[in-house]
Amino acid sequence: MSDPAVTFPAPKRIPYPGGCVLEPGPYALDYLLKWPAEVAVNGRPLGIIPVFPFLRDLLSDPAAHGVDPTEAGKARDRFLTLAGQALEAEGGQRAWLEREFTR
Repeated sequence: MSDPAVTFPAPKRIPYPGGCVLEPGPYALDYLLKWPAEVAVNGRPLGIIPVFPFLRDLLSDPAAHGVDPTEAGKARDRFLTLAGQALEAEGGQRAWLEREFTR
């Protein structure tokens, strides 16, 4: 199996600050939509950037980033799996992340 065209690490545990005002699930969703990480495309590092906005851009124009639509979809699916696990650990739902890609 070949390496993925788009790489980024799994999110670490979400730093939920606690308190009676914040719900962990919605807080985690907001965190993941802004979460910065080291991203690379075809082995070329892009630096530490917000992953979700980058993936939305990638999905809208894969060729501009040197990947095909299938590779862009695989990157989205990997994000949904990894970030979805982090979100579910805080009481959220993966479907919330999926919905964000359709907005």
